[in-house]
Amino acid sequence: MVTLGGRTALVTGASSGIGAAVAEALARSGARVGLVARRKDRLEQVLARCREHSPDSAMWAADLADLDGVAGLAAEVERAFGAVDVLVNNAGMPKRRRVQDLAPADAEEVMRLNYLSPVRLTLALLPGMVARGHGRLVAVGSVAARLGPPHEAAYAASKAALTAFWESMAVDLDGTGVRVHVVQPALITGTELFTLPGNEEPLSDVSEGRPPQEVAEAVLDLLGSERFEQYVPGWFHEMTAGKAADVDAFVAGVKEWTRDRLRP
Repeated sequence: MVTLGGRTALVTGASSGIGAAVAEALARSGARVGLVARRKDRLEQVLARCREHSPDSAMWAADLADLDGVAGLAAEVERAFGAVDVLVNNAGMPKRRRVQDLAPADAEEVMRLNYLSPVRLTLALLPGMVARGHGRLVAVGSVAARLGPPHEAAYAASKAALTAFWESMAVDLDGTGVRVHVVQPALITGTELFTLPGNEEPLSDVSEGRPPQEVAEAVLDLLGSERFEQYVPGWFHEMTAGKAADVDAFVAGVKEWTRDRLRP
């Protein structure tokens, strides 16, 4: 497993679920960890666990959907830590609704937090990484970015935009010492993505999901490699390859799968 002694990592959406698991895994690997999320009380609990391994870890309670505050947050973290070596953009929100029930404001809200916010935070911290000649930029995406699941158009589009930005950024940053990675989780248990109000019940069986610690392990695996993308679980790579080979057949299959689950 990768060791991060002497490095500083910033994790967004760190108050629960995947973000908390990633933050704690980074702390166990020796990194000084900065935690960002809206809920101060939950952040304090995660911070206490991180400090058991990394006493200099810190937290910032902030709403990343407030795009005008992102640059100021990045500057505050850099002043406190001196540098950010690893950024894990994890904060995000679901929006499970058929497009027939989706308002324009819903799509804009999801895009603001899931795509525009991580892009702004990344662009704010990137100059320092390039100047130092090293850094790691990680995005927590979703298999929805590659597979377009039913009733998740707004969410899938935001994760697809994030993935596309990361792909181009990986090429643009070639030779700078800054590496770019994206983790694409499927169903993950122990998160609030399936219980938040304003969302339909998921069509998939959530009990078959993987624990958030598997996503944390995937992040650490990527940080110790030069690979761009990793799925959790890994077999989703084969599914996305099958879709790319015959998109029409894939869409037809998803339509049938959806009809089966919506039948009384």
